[in-house]
Amino acid sequence: MTSTIKQLSILLAEGKASSVELSRDYLGRIQALNHTLNAFVTVDPDKTLAEAAAADARRATGQADALTGVPIAHKDIFCAEGWLTTCGSKMLSNFVSPYDAHVIERFKAAGMPCLGKTNMDEFAMGSSNETSFFGPVKNPWDTARVPGGSSGGSAACVAARLAPAATGTDTGGSIRQPAALCGITGLKPTYGVVSRYGMIAFASSLDQGGPMARTAEDCALLLNVMAGFDARDSTSLEREKEDYTRDLAKPLAGLRIGLPREFFGAGLSGDTAKAVEEAIAQYRKLGAETVEVGLPNSRLSVAAYYVLAPAEASSNLSRFDGVRYGYRTPEYKDLTDMYEKTRAEGFGAEVKRRIMIGTYVLSHGYYDAYYIQAQRLRRLIANDFAEAFKVCDVILGPTAPTTAFKLGEKADDPVQMYLSDIYTIAVNLAGLPGMSLPCGFDGQGLPIGLQLIGDYFGEAKMLNVAHQYQLATDWHTRAPKGI
Repeated sequence: MTSTIKQLSILLAEGKASSVELSRDYLGRIQALNHTLNAFVTVDPDKTLAEAAAADARRATGQADALTGVPIAHKDIFCAEGWLTTCGSKMLSNFVSPYDAHVIERFKAAGMPCLGKTNMDEFAMGSSNETSFFGPVKNPWDTARVPGGSSGGSAACVAARLAPAATGTDTGGSIRQPAALCGITGLKPTYGVVSRYGMIAFASSLDQGGPMARTAEDCALLLNVMAGFDARDSTSLEREKEDYTRDLAKPLAGLRIGLPREFFGAGLSGDTAKAVEEAIAQYRKLGAETVEVGLPNSRLSVAAYYVLAPAEASSNLSRFDGVRYGYRTPEYKDLTDMYEKTRAEGFGAEVKRRIMIGTYVLSHGYYDAYYIQAQRLRRLIANDFAEAFKVCDVILGPTAPTTAFKLGEKADDPVQMYLSDIYTIAVNLAGLPGMSLPCGFDGQGLPIGLQLIGDYFGEAKMLNVAHQYQLATDWHTRAPKGI
């Protein structure tokens, strides 16, 4: 299966394929390849095929939407009624959700069958998909390497053509970084554009759901489904409905691309720098002009993020105590002992690390010194972007400093692991939209990601800029060997 979402939609509309046929094909690929990649945590063919049959019936009555019948995979952070929803953790390894997240509701309403739930870093905490209770996901381009995280299962399954698209979430780069490492396209919308209701919380002021697919056009079609106001999420934005495909065909003549000087310095691999420079040259050929911009406080984004995100995580994860749902230790003396053992046994090392950091920075005597200071830095980072967008329409740079690293290579060095997101975190701190698209390969044949950053609610412009690049290049069409 090498078709894009758009191509599958046309096949279904023309009656050249049915949703049941497409779903069976993808389920067959999952059965054949998932044991190698570990991209899916849960697959339920009966559920998938029942949803596909319902989509075919809907098409037969002329009630279909654009994507009705196109199958999709969902990151296992989204609650889905009747599906195991684990968040990559032992703590929720037995949790079957009794309700749907808003995002799942939207895809169900569009008639898109669910192929299964994808593997992820535990509670979305990680940059390599190695912290999952269910074991690491393997990168389809080289199974000895990581796919990126935390949406690594979603990225790997799209790259390996186990699904035409998947949902992901992005707290500090967790859609864009795995998209870059797996050679696909991934988009993080403006904070508040996609509801967080039913999306298991990590850091509530940073988390945002988004689409992962092969092309910018596919991401635009998927965002048309995902985006929308939801009264159950207090941070959901009530805005007029947009068609994110509306600007895809616009030429780029006169487009101003900002190049942050801070994104092209020490730490960026030579292969990545070369690929990004070639992408910039391609944009100039397409009529865009470039201007240097400064994001001086972006160098502090990792430090600010690893104060703020753990602080919010320590609060959000307090609900996992063995009392109401999820894992409970089998042997305990009293309530306090049950809490302690359940959390000690149920959470992995990275989650415990972040809970401890978060509890520390929120504690009396350290709140002002760390948490408040990090919030001030967050405002400075947002102000830098605001100044940059006065002279440019989009910002361009690398998504990640290197291509996919080997499994276990950074597992014992949390700081090096955290620096994998050095170019993406500032976008979340500012609440801006950002996306990654393939722009080349390194000397080992591993994909390289190009990051685009838009102004608030600039998704349609950003998708236009990505789509025009993909019309002029073929990086997004490449598939891993054997796939």
